[in-house]
Amino acid sequence: MKTRYWGAVLAASLAFAANAAHADRLDDIKRAGVLHVAAFDSNPPFGFVDPKDNRIVGLDVDYARAVAQRLGVKLEVQPTNPANRIAFLKSGKVDLVFANFTITDECKKEVDFSTPYFASGTQFIAKKGVLKSPDQLNGLRIGADKGTTNEQQVRAKYPNATIVAYDDTPFAFAALRAGNVQAITQDGPKLVALLASVPDKTQYEISAFTISKDYEGVGVPKGETRLLDAVNDTLTHLEADGEATRIYDKWFGPKSAAPLPRLFKIGDPQKSS
Repeated sequence: MKTRYWGAVLAASLAFAANAAHADRLDDIKRAGVLHVAAFDSNPPFGFVDPKDNRIVGLDVDYARAVAQRLGVKLEVQPTNPANRIAFLKSGKVDLVFANFTITDECKKEVDFSTPYFASGTQFIAKKGVLKSPDQLNGLRIGADKGTTNEQQVRAKYPNATIVAYDDTPFAFAALRAGNVQAITQDGPKLVALLASVPDKTQYEISAFTISKDYEGVGVPKGETRLLDAVNDTLTHLEADGEATRIYDKWFGPKSAAPLPRLFKIGDPQKSS
């Protein structure tokens, strides 16, 4: 009897271990019925708070909602900033990061990335007439979002520039207005959207040059292959059925507050800058 009892216990333990081994984040999401996503809450049009209902909206949120719908679950958005989005993902606070997340070799050490769904480059805003060529950057005080690829690129390429790090782009722009920095840096599309929304926009201009070619993807926890596949399948489907274009045009199309031509499509080959 004792032998039979311990045999049953062992079999149950092995079955539990097998089930645990097969359980992963995608299973957890479907079981809970909720997809937790980190997105910006102060970087329009990628992610920002809509004053009408105090909800986070934007291009990244629309893509995140499409993934949630394809998985058949609800979407919950957690506000984030560039400095804490990886920590949120690694700690399990969120399942995915949709936050204008630039794909870099350094970030790949900590998270996995989806196929790119957006492309841009590092540009600058300065007072009109201040910034005409990249060579000038080495002599300027430049505001940058803390922990972003933009900050890293400027530090690496222009070591004589003085970099002042801020929590997000609106803080950096406030510093520019106050004269604490002479330029600020971010992805070009973010700067276009920012400048479109400020009352004194005629005093400023976006640099005509870019110092990089960057691709943004969805941040996925390391090793969550099935979840990564589900995200990539969704992105590919959105491009194929035209929904990706509709999402882009909603935020960057000719009738938007930040018109910008769509030069990159999901599935386009990546090229080095």
